[in-house]
Amino acid sequence: MMSSKRSARWLATLLMLLFCACAHAQAEGVAMAAAAPKEIAPRLISYKQTERRALYLHVFTPDAATFPGPRPAIILFHGGGWVEGDALRFYDQARYLADEGMVAVSADYRLGGADGTDPRAALSDSISAMRYLRAHAAALGIDPVRIAAGGGSAGGQLAAALATSTGFEDPADDPRVSYRPSALVLFNPVIDNGPDGYGNDRVSGYWRAFSPLHNVQPGHPATLIMLGTRDALIPVATGEAYCEKVRAVGAECRLALYEGQPHAFFARSRSPRYYAETLGAMNAFLGKLGYLSARTD
Repeated sequence: MMSSKRSARWLATLLMLLFCACAHAQAEGVAMAAAAPKEIAPRLISYKQTERRALYLHVFTPDAATFPGPRPAIILFHGGGWVEGDALRFYDQARYLADEGMVAVSADYRLGGADGTDPRAALSDSISAMRYLRAHAAALGIDPVRIAAGGGSAGGQLAAALATSTGFEDPADDPRVSYRPSALVLFNPVIDNGPDGYGNDRVSGYWRAFSPLHNVQPGHPATLIMLGTRDALIPVATGEAYCEKVRAVGAECRLALYEGQPHAFFARSRSPRYYAETLGAMNAFLGKLGYLSARTD
């Protein structure tokens, strides 16, 4: 008969093997998705009409049979200095997350180049987009309590500002609908817009209300920041300072650093390796929050 000590060692070994197998399977699944994102076609939904054009949500919906019921969602905002760019930049991440069971949305917003607007309009549109998602959650199969926001560079600033800023709301929106995200997934976000931060020359008249770093408040959601250590626009110290403030108000903040990587390192077209690694970090973060559920197939 096996002794109690030997039984304990055997059980510990078995659990370790199971853990390693699960971790390997998860990593392998992320790597496969990074190599070839599933071709899920987006549904385009107009959420706002501006003077020059309609703004759309590019909605990637998971398979309803595989992921039944109201699902967590994430809205993603592309970068481009609030001047240029388009929603296609986050199609790869959105497709990956939809294949993992989330409703993933890549959003249009007004830009300095195409629309002749300043960054306030971009944030106003981001607020409107989040409010639209929450107000139409039932029709879109979304759990309105679990809508995360994310983005890259200036789009990361917009996502973070949804959690921190006030005073940029569109008066045409329904003020009863909250635009606060339940979690943040930020790819090299330009979250310091103060005098020594990014883009202050474009937001100098209102940076104190606009800059996420200067407006972290209690109730801030759990946050993941992914940042290259050679990013010329957002120093590592800025990411550290933001996480320190988020933790000080009682929320989780994880800063994932990628040695030697520059700004925008996470794009699949730039680096399949770091695209896969950032997918893995995002997967682990959202999985821990319970946003990525088991498949029924």
